[in-house]
Amino acid sequence: MSNTLNLTSTVIECPTSPHADEEHIVCTPVPDEQRVVFWPKHFSSIPQWIILEPTVFAWMDRFCTDYRGGIWNFYTLSNGGVFMAPEAHEDADEKWSMFNSMNGNGGELSSEAAGIAVCLIAYSHHACRTECDAMTEHYYRLRDYALSHAECNAIMHIID
Repeated sequence: MSNTLNLTSTVIECPTSPHADEEHIVCTPVPDEQRVVFWPKHFSSIPQWIILEPTVFAWMDRFCTDYRGGIWNFYTLSNGGVFMAPEAHEDADEKWSMFNSMNGNGGELSSEAAGIAVCLIAYSHHACRTECDAMTEHYYRLRDYALSHAECNAIMHIID
């Protein structure tokens, strides 16, 4: 029996977050010239923030057997959240096949959704490890965006 979730339609319903604003959360790519300050700008008050980026890479490697490294894009959210996502393959419609062996769930996710999923996992684990409220807030800001994302069900299936 396979627990792989194959989504071919958009999300009809997804739970709402108690932290969500009434407004739509806007996602903005970070320009190349601002990449070098991305992590310190958003995470420098968090203990051990320097390990977050390699930890995200490690989660992607763990969840996606086809992942071989590469360029990641950084994004800011209008609610103060941030995340990173692997650059799309040549075919922008190509999906990342992901499987979380800790919960037995898998799915096909876009680059953005895959990035959101592994960032949520990394942020959650880092928040638990450091017991840092600022890290927890980063998790909830990104989760709020994920809850309104077209691939919400697939993201939540992976991180459940």
